[in-house]
Amino acid sequence: MAFTEINSKMIQATVVPGQRLFSQRGAMLAYKGDVSFTPNIQGGQGGVMSMLGRRVANEATPLMTVEGSGTVMFGHGGHHIQIINLTGDTLYVEADRLLAFEGTLQQGTMFMGSQGGVMGMVRGQVTGQGLFTTTLQGQGAVAVMAHGGVFEVPITPGRPVHVDPQAYVAHHGDVRNKLSAALGWRDMVGRGSGEAFQLELSGNGAVYVQASEEKL
Repeated sequence: MAFTEINSKMIQATVVPGQRLFSQRGAMLAYKGDVSFTPNIQGGQGGVMSMLGRRVANEATPLMTVEGSGTVMFGHGGHHIQIINLTGDTLYVEADRLLAFEGTLQQGTMFMGSQGGVMGMVRGQVTGQGLFTTTLQGQGAVAVMAHGGVFEVPITPGRPVHVDPQAYVAHHGDVRNKLSAALGWRDMVGRGSGEAFQLELSGNGAVYVQASEEKL
């Protein structure tokens, strides 16, 4: 694994010749060794279509390609960082949540309307998250950012998980999501404002939830 945790808000990445990392621009805190940082407009292995999808969704988060030999420390905005290891499955995560990820992962985008139909599109408008969600697939590690730390909630068949949409960070596995209105729910058990909505995730996988309703 390329990433190790220094503390809850900093990670260290090991950079080796022939293997690339990608990080948000401005996330490098310090480094040792012969390491280069190059602006990347395509964002990993997703290619032109991935880039276009994010630009249509206004989610073209600037990335840096990190190469060479050495160690790099990453952090951003004092946010808590969670390392997620993928073993062939797909992680769905908002673009601005990505701190860094290994170049072995294939990056793409998914239109949220394809999961949950119209309600998937409504979710993007209500939560402030884009209609396109970034996907990372394959073998490798991902570092995501959140407010107040992250906890993983398993999703098992027949036992859907309901999440405050503002607290949602990412999910993986064979999972479907939909947004449902629950009058008064947010006033009773949530902390957000406006209409009451729950993000329901069902299937087999896990969802990552932050300990806050604040956006990055």
